[in-house]
Formats: sequence, C-alpha cells, structure tokens
Amino acid sequence: MLSTILIIDKRVELSVKYKKSLESADVNVVVARALNDAISAIQKLEPDMIIVSDSIEEKLTNFCEKIRVLTYDTRPVIIALSKSADSEDRIAVLKSGADDFLSEPVNIEEFKTRIGAHLRRDIESNLDIATLLPNQKIVRKTLKRVLNTDNQAVLLAGVENLKNYAEIYTEVAADKLIQTFAAIAKSALDETDFFGRYDENNFIIVTNRFTAEKLAAFLVFAFETVMPKFYSESDSKRGYTLLKGERYAGMRVNFVSVLIGGIVEGFNLISSVDILLDKLFGVKKLAKIPSGSNYAIERTKLSASNSVLCEGGNRSIFVQESDESLNYLIRTALELQGYEVLDSFKFESACQPSIVIMDSGDELSALEILRDMKLRQQFVNTKFIVTSSVHDKYAVLDSGADLYLPKPYEISDLIRWVEHFLKGN
Repeated sequence: MLSTILIIDKRVELSVKYKKSLESADVNVVVARALNDAISAIQKLEPDMIIVSDSIEEKLTNFCEKIRVLTYDTRPVIIALSKSADSEDRIAVLKSGADDFLSEPVNIEEFKTRIGAHLRRDIESNLDIATLLPNQKIVRKTLKRVLNTDNQAVLLAGVENLKNYAEIYTEVAADKLIQTFAAIAKSALDETDFFGRYDENNFIIVTNRFTAEKLAAFLVFAFETVMPKFYSESDSKRGYTLLKGERYAGMRVNFVSVLIGGIVEGFNLISSVDILLDKLFGVKKLAKIPSGSNYAIERTKLSASNSVLCEGGNRSIFVQESDESLNYLIRTALELQGYEVLDSFKFESACQPSIVIMDSGDELSALEILRDMKLRQQFVNTKFIVTSSVHDKYAVLDSGADLYLPKPYEISDLIRWVEHFLKGN
C-alpha cells in the first residue's frame, strides 16, 4: 500500500535529505516550504503522516493544534522536528497534538526507523479484519489522492450474491470465498498498486491505467476458474442454488460472480470521492450479465447522442396472465401499491420492466419465451416471477426464472415478493 508523507520544512537541504531517506516504492513523500502550500497539500492529499519542522513561521504548538482541527476526520500521524532538546518544549508540543517529537540533529537511521514504526502502526489500525486489507477510511483517502493524478486507473470489484451464498453455506464459507478473491487480486498487483476493501462485498483497486483492463480480465477469468469449488456437487451440476426455508423454496439464486467497473481517465472532471464512487458503481452495473463474472471500463463517451434513458423503470412491472379475472386482480393490487403496471413493452427496446410476472401455461409453453428473454442483454436487470399450475419447480427454475410461485397463491404473497426484488434483496 502506498503511504503519503508531507514534510513541512523551510530548509531546502534538510527537507531534501529527509525526503530521499523516506521515499520508497511504498512511500510517497511531498515537501511544502510555505504554510499556505502545506495547508493546500493536506486538503488535497490527506497525508498519512505530517512531519513538521520548527523552521516554519509559526510556533510548533500552535501549528499542531491547527492541524489536528483541520484533519480531525482523517487523523494523520504528526511528527515534530525541533532544534530544542528541552523537556518542557517536548511536553508542550506533544500536548498540542503531535504524536512524536524528535530533536535535531537526528540520526538518519533512527529517523527512518521511527517513521516506519509510526506508519506501520497507522496501517495496522486501519485494516479489515477478514482480509487484512486497508479499510474504507483508507480507501476513501486513497481515492481522494487519485483525483489529483492523471496516470492511474480505479477498479471497483464486487463479489455479487455473497449474502445469499452466506445464508446457504454459512458466513465462514463466505469469508473464505472473499479471502480467496483477495488472494487472487494480490497475486496480480504490483507493489505500487493499492488494494482495499470498501464494504462487505466491494473492493477498490488503484493501478496503472495502461494495464487496468488486462487486470480486470484476469480477475474475472481467475475467479470463474475457482468459483465452482465453493459449491456442492449437486449445486454445481444444477447451475444455481436454492435458499433454505419454506418461503424461499421456489427462489432461484445464481452463483457468486465478480463484476468489475473501471475508470481510466477524466479524474480531473470529478469533484469528490462520493461522485467518483457513484460513477464506479454505475460502470460496474453496466458489466452485469445474466450469469457469471464480467467487467466494464468507462471510455470517454459511453453512449451515443440519441441513446435512450429509462426513467422510472425501477417500479415498472409487466403482467402476463391468461386468466382475465386473476390478471385484473394482480394489476389492481400492484397499482394500489404505487407500481407502474405496463400494458405491453417492446421486445427489442432498451427500456424493460424491472419485474415480469408470467404464467407458464398449462404445458409450460411460456418457458421457451423466458429462456429467449434471459439470453438478451436488455433483460439482465429484470426479475422474472413465474406462476404455474403445473407444479414442476425445477423445470421453471431451470428455464431462468428468479422465482417459482405455484398456483393457487395469495396476492399478498406475490406483492411481498415484488417488494423483495425491487429492494434488491
């Protein structure tokens, strides 16, 4: 992991000496000789450590107090350098917010060792327990630094369906799966790359923009290669799993997969970490396919000028039910819940309903239509609820249905399932 150190020192010769002694493949060192430049660097880079000399035009105690206020949410390590060896000066500076006080002249080897120890402790206190990767705090700090560069790329890698996998195979198995993905990624990264865990199933990788796409392709291939080993023989043969419990007995759950969204340019047009993360999650969503792992890399222009935007699609539902009275009952119940019930939709259109509720037919004839729809990219985010008077759960689920609902059923149960899918559970 690349750490950033800011040295605030007016002295040219000594500051260069300190910088050269600390710089390495794992440590980036920035020098500021004016207080205004130092404040600007702190706000832009959010350094992990600040080394401040008493050569600045302000008392060390006052400056340390200001730095602590300015960086209360990021909490860098502060090291004070002073020509004074007086114990009262040491105590005053430490009380004002410094983490350590070094009297000059310093032994350069001791200096490097002390700095390394502070950085190591700071890193270890911000590691994710399960993977020993940098946690969300460090991830956000690193992404902020990316916004000030032009030669890096950011990948957001998400392990999809992890929650369902944990319910079926236990949290311990899910942790092992996550650790396996982390190990795969670590094996492919250079020492200057950054790899951190953003949340339960999402990781951030900062790498060279010229190799980002090759890295994403490797991660997808490697994960798909090892993924079947995490499933039972019967599930692997079937190609999907079923959640435990009576209520979920007819719900199809796809295998875990890795979706990766990447941005390789245009960081100067992004004003904040939150906007960068929103863009990354949006690109990752573009990578979604009916099943399996995939990646998408944002280019300068993602869509044509006449591209269609699907607004409000997240609450649109299409109902195909041959029984007219039941069809009317379903539509009325959904509309009363505030959902948009579509009369029809164009098969080739890019804008498709979020949920399709379809009757399988007396001889399961509608399942062929379902198989065809599941192969089309425009239906990748559509959930299919198949109702059937022919009680063949596996025939329905094998066709690609997300939920098998045997007839007769309660309308209230159908509504609950609609809410379940629209909430993304």
